[in-house]
Amino acid sequence: MTAGTPATLLLSEAGVAHSVHSYQAGPGAYGATAAQALGVEPERMLKTLVAEVDGRLVCAVVPVSGSLDLKLLARALGGKRAVMAEPSAAERSSGYVIGGISPLGQRRLLPTAIDRSVEAHDTVLVSAGRRGLSVELAPGELLRLTAAVLADLVRGTS
Repeated sequence: MTAGTPATLLLSEAGVAHSVHSYQAGPGAYGATAAQALGVEPERMLKTLVAEVDGRLVCAVVPVSGSLDLKLLARALGGKRAVMAEPSAAERSSGYVIGGISPLGQRRLLPTAIDRSVEAHDTVLVSAGRRGLSVELAPGELLRLTAAVLADLVRGTS
């Protein structure tokens, strides 16, 4: 199969049940493309976004079907103001490229918030650390391995 990424190696080393899915990655709209290619509901396909809260890099994980609410992210991580990080800063910090950033196996573990909607699913999919590669795992394992907080992060949802 394909060589491991830091994300898949972390899962294997931690003994976490997971499955890796590959798909043909197109330009842009990475998460929606992945959900469609894999036949997965967009609510179960998660995108990883790197932002800054009060000047420190953080990670947000939300369904590809929604948009990150930066005010909710700041509140979830105990800050006042959040802005999206510069792409180069996100890549440098995570060790991954835009469109393939995984919340797992990053160069350094960032404070992470995951949208509460993950609780509605037995498994969710996140980037496995490369465009065209996703990993499916239980939401509880994703929370544990990222030391994340669970919060409402998506704009305009109930």
